[in-house]
Amino acid sequence: MTTPDTDPVRVRRAQIAKWTRLANRLGYLALALAVVLFVIAFMVGFSSPMATLVVAAMIVSFVLLVPSIILGYAVKAAERDDLQHGH
Repeated sequence: MTTPDTDPVRVRRAQIAKWTRLANRLGYLALALAVVLFVIAFMVGFSSPMATLVVAAMIVSFVLLVPSIILGYAVKAAERDDLQHGH
């Protein structure tokens, strides 16, 4: 019988949870950077490079956040299901 520490599915799930937390943090950091850049651009005047930086930071945040949020919910639901069914 496997324990939660040696069960390969739960070990893999823990690895995915770790990576999703990192991607989540980086995604929100990129989104915060986009907001700060937008405020700076609003105050000093928009230029093409500044607009490009804002859009690039938003794209990075979306690319990181969308899968990390979905996978984060999936991992939590799978763990909750395992605990409810005694696995």
